[in-house]
Formats: sequence, structure tokens, C-alpha cells
Amino acid sequence: MSVISEEHVRGGSVFKDISADDDDWQPTEIESLCMNCYKNGTTRLLLTKIPFFKEIILSSFSCANCGWTNTEIQSAGRIQEQGVCYTLKVKTKEDLNREVVKADSATTRIPELDFEIPAFTQKGSLSTIEGLLDRAVAGLEQDQVVRRATHPEVAVKIEEFIQKLRKLKEVENEFTLVIEDPSGNSFVENPVAPQKDEALTVAFFKRTVQQDIQLGIKADDDLDEEPAGNDLETMRNEVLTFNTNCPECNAPASTNMKLVQIPHFKEVIIMATNCDSCGHRTNEVKSGGATEALGTKITLHITDPSDMTRDLLKSETCAVIIPELEFELGMAALGGKFTTLEGLLKDIKDLTVSKNPFICGDSSTADRIQKLREFGEKIDKIIVGELDVHVILDDPAGNSYLQNVYAPEPDPEMTVEKYARSFQQNEELGLNDMKTENYEEKNNVPARPGQE
Repeated sequence: MSVISEEHVRGGSVFKDISADDDDWQPTEIESLCMNCYKNGTTRLLLTKIPFFKEIILSSFSCANCGWTNTEIQSAGRIQEQGVCYTLKVKTKEDLNREVVKADSATTRIPELDFEIPAFTQKGSLSTIEGLLDRAVAGLEQDQVVRRATHPEVAVKIEEFIQKLRKLKEVENEFTLVIEDPSGNSFVENPVAPQKDEALTVAFFKRTVQQDIQLGIKADDDLDEEPAGNDLETMRNEVLTFNTNCPECNAPASTNMKLVQIPHFKEVIIMATNCDSCGHRTNEVKSGGATEALGTKITLHITDPSDMTRDLLKSETCAVIIPELEFELGMAALGGKFTTLEGLLKDIKDLTVSKNPFICGDSSTADRIQKLREFGEKIDKIIVGELDVHVILDDPAGNSYLQNVYAPEPDPEMTVEKYARSFQQNEELGLNDMKTENYEEKNNVPARPGQE
């Protein structure tokens, strides 16, 4: 039986990158009960990391007595700040080969069949779209023998539905696959990365209280009131520090927070986390104001390497578009950032090339790796001024900013356009269901006798 050695624990993390060269890092074997024949079998556990993705726990059970086997994958990383919802239009058989990381907290839906796999009814898996369909069919077929004997009418209907699921694999008609995960730890591959995938829509959302309860997160009922007067002035002049956990190694760390006034713009909140254990650093920017009445679209024509030094505020709701590269970075992909244009381009390169989980190991292909490397080279050329492109910041919330080096005069290479948001954009921002008209009167002022 293999155990986690003291050397590995002293090395910092019990999670290591998947590698066939490390002979010392073997799975841990545990004798456990077989749920098929109720004799003892063997469970193998491997604590590892998918490169540039997340820590996971791989478990494999096998029984030498009856031959039954089972494999599972569980996320060992932290729950993300927002949930994620992937909506994929499956149009060709090639779409069935897309790789999928499905957490056990994810709900899978196929609207055309009115089919749903609720959260926590399946274990987490690393599979493909076709694998998800096969797993759903296998689950429905599991008790068909008993149903045919006890409830033959129900068995016939389920068999008809199974045939519909199998027919989806032929892709004779387009269908929709939705994976909604409140933990934010599921993932659907974009095979044309770093370009925008027209068939795949990614939306991030704030969890409900019920979802937090399902995930085991304790709801915070003590809402702090908005600081007023001197308290707010103190926050502007001081750096506030509070304790948290490192998002990489989960060790205790500290986060610094400060209110900053950006000239010719508005007030923002900058948060930075430093981990003394693993050295990881991260920063995040939150808007200190309300959602603007109009969205903002900032277009900059990069004509000189000095443009890379422009200060830039990208909010969580801002999309980044480079038309010449046919590239679009969706909302919340990089979170909120206060950096320079060069820093944003380097983050885009890291996200699409260096930290892309599907260019490593067995999932990588030569064409995909070559395409992403060429994209990274183009980003480098933009940074040194060798490529003439436009960078567009499209923020429907109106909370993003790009420095005007000619301020207060207009910038000849930059245009700022205000526009009315669409219904879909308001839906993504949660504004369609927000009612603010006469809120004080309706909710806080008691009605007088005789008033309607």
C-alpha cells in the first residue's frame, strides 16, 4: 500500500502535476467494501493537478471477486466566487468530441428533450459530450429489467426516451446542451480558442442562498451597513487588511483593500492577495459606484509601443475584443483588473496559451498547439508595436476605463461610445428583475388608514 510520504508533505502541497516520470508519486491504495458483492475490494486514490487548471482527486475502485469497477473525479480546489453556465449548440458530430469537466454540483439539461440531470445525482467526471450522453443512457438502462417486470408501461416509455438520447449522437438535428454549475468548477472545451466560439455561450452568475447551502457555504446574515462620513473617509486614506485563504494552495493569507479615485473617472476598490506559503499573488478590482445608465464601448487604435503604458481598468462585466485577430474575451473571464494595456495583453496570452488546460497531455493536438502559439506570437508583436490593431473594451455596465494621455483634450486614437443596453445585457447584469421605482414608499412607509 502506498502512502503520502513525509517528503511530499514537507515539499508544500500534496497535489502534484500529472507526470509519468515521477515513480515515487504512486496512488494510495485502500481496502474498501464492494457495493456489488459486499466483499472487500481495492480503492486507489491519486491527488493530482490538471496542468493550469485545478487540483483534483482521482479515485478508482476494482473488486477481484466479482470484477466490478468504478472511477470518479472530484474537485479538490476551492469553490469559485461565481457560478458558471455553459450553453452549447451541438451542430456536428465533431461537437460530440468536446472535452467536458463536469463537477458533481453541476446540473445538465437538454431542453429539446425536456431532459435534466440534477446536481449531486452523479459524481464528477472528465469526459466528452458523447460520454455524457452515454452515461445518461447507462443510468436510465440500469433498472430496466426490474421495470419490465413490475411496471412494463413505464419501461416502454423509458426505452423510447433512451432511443431519443441515442439518436442525439447522430446529430441529425441541432440540439442544446446546458451545464450549470454553482461551484464554478465545470468546464466545456472551446476547440477554436483563442477565437470566440459561436456555438458556445459562457455566463457567470451569483449563487442563491439555497445554492450556497447545497455547496456547504455558510450564509452570512450580518450585512454591514454602508460606512458613512468619517468611516468612508478613513477607508479612502488607509489600506484595510483581512484574513483569507490562498486560491492556489489554500494556506492562510492576507488580502489588502483600498479605495482609489481614478482621475477623470470614478472611485474603485482594489484588492490584492499575497501568499507567503507559495508566493502566489493576485489582484482584483471592484467598481465603487453603481451600474451606469448606459454601456460604454472604448476603442483604441494602437499606433505606438508607448500605448502599452496606458492605465486600464477592466471591470468584471467588460469584454475585450481584438477584431484583427478575430479574438473576443467574454465577461468575467479575467475578473476585474486595474493594470496597463500591456498587462492586460499579457494576461490574455497567459489565459489562452500558457494556462489553457487543453494543450497539455493527451488532450492536446498539434494543430491546436500551433494555432495557440501563433496567437501568442501575435500578442507579443502587438506589445512591441509591430502589429497594427484595435483593442475594444465593451462594458455594458459602464464601469471600465482606458487612460486618455491627452486629457482633458480628446484622444485622436481613442473613441468612447455610450450605448443603450439590450434586454439580454440587462438580463446578464440582473437589472431586468430589479425594481427601484418608489421602493422607499412601498417597502418602508406604512400605509395610513384609508390609503390604497
